[in-house]
Amino acid sequence: MLSIIPLDIQHPPSTMATCSLVLLLRPFLHPPLQHSSTFSLHPIQSNHHNHNLKLNPFLSFTTKALTESSSDAPKSLDPPDPLFLLQQLADSFNLPSDYFSQLPRDLRLDLNDAAFDLSNGPVMEQCGQELGMTLLNISRAWESADTLTSTALVNNLPSLFNSLTSNNKSALGKRLTAAGRRFQSMGQYGQGELQRISKAMISTGKLLSSTPVTEESNEESKGETRMFKFGELQVELTREKAYIGAAIGFVYGIISWELSQGIQNIPEGTFQYANENAALIAQSLRGTLLVLFYGSTVLSAFATIGLVLLSRELKSGKK
Repeated sequence: MLSIIPLDIQHPPSTMATCSLVLLLRPFLHPPLQHSSTFSLHPIQSNHHNHNLKLNPFLSFTTKALTESSSDAPKSLDPPDPLFLLQQLADSFNLPSDYFSQLPRDLRLDLNDAAFDLSNGPVMEQCGQELGMTLLNISRAWESADTLTSTALVNNLPSLFNSLTSNNKSALGKRLTAAGRRFQSMGQYGQGELQRISKAMISTGKLLSSTPVTEESNEESKGETRMFKFGELQVELTREKAYIGAAIGFVYGIISWELSQGIQNIPEGTFQYANENAALIAQSLRGTLLVLFYGSTVLSAFATIGLVLLSRELKSGKK
């Protein structure tokens, strides 16, 4: 029952009476929380309740997402197997025997560029003897449009992988990536064989090029000798060979100098000629021999000096 206290309007109640009235009406204005069947009118209680309603679904969703991502993380972080990618690369080169020879002229030029990117520079130093020779033979097969030889050599790459150092793998990856981009620039041709090759080469190349190079491999690469390449001729440059070449050039220069001096010291009146034409021919021949031997002397001197400087450079390890 609600008790009503009569108030005199003309005489306002005192402060104490007002407080008593508020205390009497408080249970009806703010009922206890346990008697509220729907919601509470208390502002702090209501905000806290609404916040929980909004936050709990987000927390459950976040927890579920983190649990799923943590369970899937080991699978996504596992790198692909390089041998598997190399085998895919080998399978992409299983082409008809006349595939490269049937390419248009512009695609043949791109194929030659891919061959250059695969084997240019010190390929033997960076990739090792066996892999370097394989890459050189693959590039020659591409240049001659020999599909069968190319397929056989590329199929041999997976068997060479285990014998490669980290430096060899990184160098192979960079060369495969560069050559794969050449195949990618060829566009669509036939049944998309070129694009399948480019995709396999680029994916394999990127994986292998990310192989960390150790300090030991860097020191070994500094100690490796230079290669002189002229066409198909390759000569390994070492200090011993430079000194031997300098000695040969010095001896050849001395011989050329002695021959030129001997020809020049022959008096013109020593020989008798049948007619003036024979005399003119002899003088012309004498002048030609003098120019030839003097020129050989000068070239031998330059070659000797150059080889001596090269041997010192190889000794100091400069590049």
